[in-house]
Amino acid sequence: MQRPNRTTGTPVLSGRGLVKRYGTQHALDGVDIDIAAGEAIAIVGPSGSGKTSLLHVLAGILRADAGEIHLAGQRIDQLNESKRSLLRRSEFGFVFQSGMLVAELTAEENAALPLLLSGTSRGDALTAARGWLTRLGLRGKESRRPGELSGGEAQRVAIARALAHQPKVIFADEPTGALDTRTGGETMNALLAAGRETGAAVLVVTHDRDLAAAMPRTVAIRDGRIDVEVPV
Repeated sequence: MQRPNRTTGTPVLSGRGLVKRYGTQHALDGVDIDIAAGEAIAIVGPSGSGKTSLLHVLAGILRADAGEIHLAGQRIDQLNESKRSLLRRSEFGFVFQSGMLVAELTAEENAALPLLLSGTSRGDALTAARGWLTRLGLRGKESRRPGELSGGEAQRVAIARALAHQPKVIFADEPTGALDTRTGGETMNALLAAGRETGAAVLVVTHDRDLAAAMPRTVAIRDGRIDVEVPV
């Protein structure tokens, strides 16, 4: 039986009856989930359980085969690809395991990229990016390219990029997977602190049990369905 997964706060992002199939295999099999503004959630489960599919469906990277998704009360799952792409640039931020920074761009240019793609002037975009890089402990490294940064520093640039346009929700897929334990912990602390500061919800997919245990709310998925939820 599908277990409810609903926050006690007003949801900024919610999914109802989410289904995603690959051939005859259900990656998601009727998932319900609510995420409140400013909330931090860990999504855990074994490989192939559906946790990354859930993140991608909620973020509009993948289209669900059934179900509904609402952002701040507005249904978004029926938007066409162009509008979903715009939504991802304006309302969502992303942090991936490898950072996915553009090698040819400096740290500040990488952090400013979502703003630049949305039409913000270069000066304003870089000012916002520098502000986040400073908050994340990267003052003086704005002009360095990804190859000149440590793994932890590169992930902080990715966090700055995710935050620079003030998104409603930050999606993080194994954000510490390529980092050592200490650096990973510092990176997650920076991400969660930034989420609290901005009021953005933070949704983290992780295999790291220690990381998940430190999150305020944990949702476990198995075989495409919510298996258990562990609140604070």
